[in-house]
Amino acid sequence: MNDQSNIAGRNPFAGRPGRPASMRLLTWNIHSGIGPDRRYDLDRIIALIRHHDPDIVALQEIDSRGHPHDAMPLALLKEVLGRHAAEAKTIIAPDGHYGHALISRWPLEDVNLHDISVSRQEPRGVIEAAVRTPFGLMNIVATHLGLRMIEQRSQIRTLASIAERLIGEGCKQRNLVMLGDFNDWNGQVRRMLHRWVPVRTLHKTFPARRPIFKLDRVFCCDPGSLLRSWTDPEGSLASDHLPVVADVALPAPRIAESMERIEAPEPPSDGVLPRRSEPGGPEAGGS
Repeated sequence: MNDQSNIAGRNPFAGRPGRPASMRLLTWNIHSGIGPDRRYDLDRIIALIRHHDPDIVALQEIDSRGHPHDAMPLALLKEVLGRHAAEAKTIIAPDGHYGHALISRWPLEDVNLHDISVSRQEPRGVIEAAVRTPFGLMNIVATHLGLRMIEQRSQIRTLASIAERLIGEGCKQRNLVMLGDFNDWNGQVRRMLHRWVPVRTLHKTFPARRPIFKLDRVFCCDPGSLLRSWTDPEGSLASDHLPVVADVALPAPRIAESMERIEAPEPPSDGVLPRRSEPGGPEAGGS
């Protein structure tokens, strides 16, 4: 595995003396569950993810079109990866839908779906949620950006606006993680988000068999929060992207919060993005 770390090994959730408690995140563009052998096989996707035992998973290109109602991909993924989930359906068809999702073992609060689609391009979205970890709230933003620089500029500005609202300029709150497939072919995303999330993973993830582009990333606010990250080359057997896994320090525990029982509200039930307007253009999905 390609490992980028400043400590050896994973921190247990409860932490070790002198080390912060951490959560494990995984982001992966699963290419509709279709591997290089052109077979749809969600089981191998699930097996690889479970091997890394993440607390929070962001998956792109989840496609239920053409699948029977009792085998919907997100339902199967939630069953084994985490019972708390939010979904952004960017393409809706008579036989299913396509988009991305955030799945967590901990409750999700204040879930917001942002439409960042650009006219005549593939519809895109952002999932924003506060994850209630036992150590306090962690703001998570998951996305799948467009392919072209001209559409990315407005999409990145939306991400920057979300970050500004959640943590303020200069990373005052230090509890924000952004992850997903940013399609950052030339570093534009990294440069435009640096003010809010200057720390990032550095792994090449695409194309999966011989990766040369750093399209999939985990961005953090606090320089000390990204404890360790890696990719898994076995992902090349299941998708055209490699997954990125990262251990990120949790916020300092707040005793009053951890003792208080809070019922988390359910995320939007239909997962449909609140559209500003209906964009025209491609509806195939993928990239």
